[in-house]
Amino acid sequence: MDKSNPPETFGVFKPVGHTVMALRSTTDLESAIVALAQQGFAPAEIVTYSPLEMAQLARSERKAASPLAAFGYELELLDTHLALAESGCSFLVVPAPDEALVTRVAEVALLHNAASAQHYGRFMIEDLINSTAPNAPTLDTPTPVR
Repeated sequence: MDKSNPPETFGVFKPVGHTVMALRSTTDLESAIVALAQQGFAPAEIVTYSPLEMAQLARSERKAASPLAAFGYELELLDTHLALAESGCSFLVVPAPDEALVTRVAEVALLHNAASAQHYGRFMIEDLINSTAPNAPTLDTPTPVR
């Protein structure tokens, strides 16, 4: 994924085939990167966003979003990512084009205290962990897959 030209659908961040996770501390971010490398993910493939970078991305995409983006989960996630960034979370975007890789990334997210983690498929976005983040699904959400 090219950080300088993030993938979008209807003007909203949508890195299909990737998992996006938000991490609350620099320590969690760094340890997650090490764990992903140990799982076989190439460090050059992992894209990081600082809280400021993700907040700027979310704000600019919110302004540019097409009305069609409101039909999916993307705008809701954009708002969640903005809230997490404003609370100090950093983000990792990890390529995970198949279910086995998604599972490995989800395990890393859980073990390293991710505030949220979603896998972006072509037709749906799957929440990989339960989260207490603003605008994120909660334990009592009937369908964690959207």
